[in-house]
Amino acid sequence: MMFEKGDKTMDKDQIELKKFLEERVNWSVHQDKILEKIENKLYEMKELAEYARNYELTQIEINRLNVQLNMLKQEIHFLEQQLLSELN
Repeated sequence: MMFEKGDKTMDKDQIELKKFLEERVNWSVHQDKILEKIENKLYEMKELAEYARNYELTQIEINRLNVQLNMLKQEIHFLEQQLLSELN
């Protein structure tokens, strides 16, 4: 069966579309992994906050929890920057 010129172009367009869609899927999977990491860190922060709420802590323990919370906050900020940089 012979292909006319229009048919070959259509095949090329389909190939380009497939490649584009595969790239979008890979990008989405990567974004999802970053979002999952953020979610896990937020969950850790929630657990630390609940622990602080449920127990009477010494000032040293409060300071340690604050350090942990601040570290998690920085890690989340870093992950958010990764998300934003990939959007541009």
